Amino acid sequence: MQVDPRGQRFAAAVTTVVLIGVLVQGSWVLLACQALVFALGTVFGLRYGPYGMVFKLLIRPRLAPPKDYEDAAPPRFAQGVGLVFALVGTAGYALGIEWLGIGATAFALGAAFLNAAFGFCLGCEMYLLIRRISPKKHSDWEVPA
Repeated sequence: MQVDPRGQRFAAAVTTVVLIGVLVQGSWVLLACQALVFALGTVFGLRYGPYGMVFKLLIRPRLAPPKDYEDAAPPRFAQGVGLVFALVGTAGYALGIEWLGIGATAFALGAAFLNAAFGFCLGCEMYLLIRRISPKKHSDWEVPA
């Protein structure tokens, strides 16, 4: 499956704003909501995540067609990495281990900001690196669309 890379940058921008809100408020509930967003994108695919749907329905129709598309597997993997950090952060905040909540949220925020501001997807780069060094075939460990 191919995706519009502008949608990924939009989702990263919204995620950046949400994660800043989490750090300002120290809210495990808001971080849990972001974890749900990551989970939906990871499990069902990027176009079915809430931010992807907003982009598809409200923003993309107002834009020119993209010059190129990209493979959905790397950003979908990145959503999974974001999910792990969001779950760890949620657990940290909810259990009163504030440093864990702040740290996990800050790492996720850094990755989201890099994608939103510069188009550099850290999770996508991790995916490509793992794919290069993994002895298994790519299709053996990818989540089906």
